[in-house]
Amino acid sequence: MPENASSVLAQLRRLVQSGAVTEDGQLPTERVLCDRLGVGRRALRAALEVLEEEGLIWRRQGKGTFIGQPPDPTGLLAADIVEATDAASIMEARLCIEPALAALCAERASADDIERMRRLIEHIGLTPESDTAELWDGALHRLIARAAGNQVLLTAFQLLDEVRIRDDWQAMRARVRSPESMAASDREHRAIVDAIAVRDANGARAAMTGHLNRLAENLARPLSKAAE
Repeated sequence: MPENASSVLAQLRRLVQSGAVTEDGQLPTERVLCDRLGVGRRALRAALEVLEEEGLIWRRQGKGTFIGQPPDPTGLLAADIVEATDAASIMEARLCIEPALAALCAERASADDIERMRRLIEHIGLTPESDTAELWDGALHRLIARAAGNQVLLTAFQLLDEVRIRDDWQAMRARVRSPESMAASDREHRAIVDAIAVRDANGARAAMTGHLNRLAENLARPLSKAAE
């Protein structure tokens, strides 16, 4: 089965989590990573670019790529839990957790965090292909969750975020994605980050809730058809 960009990103996270790197945190070369993970260089570079934008890795000219912060130990647990649930349940849980994270993010995000968020939004708009757009969209939501500064809520978010790498989720998102839905997401993402930038916790919470409600409604259509 061909790898999608999100699953390549997940493999890289698990590689880091396994500790299979040098003592100084240096990642293997791209050629070695492609061979080890069994993926193409284009997908690998896209995943590395996302990790760099998230601030999880950094590059030293002429030296290589290094881990920017330790991995969260909940990744493997998240993968196990997500396998036993469904997209509708994931969206219900996201609506409980992500608006709260957005509100906390408005209170705690640094100027650098906010600048990264704006760059991620631009990346989504510049990469309309389903797989790559989903990759950058996930990066934005993960950055908001991390910048909220609450490890318990972040862990809960990461349990939900694992659903993005599943092939059924990717296929479902691709079916409901359209130029109109992409434009709506762009407006909603900008509204969320604008509220965060002006420290409007209630506004960030409301904007995230509206964004996720629209997404849930869009996803409900293929889910209801599949149940018929």
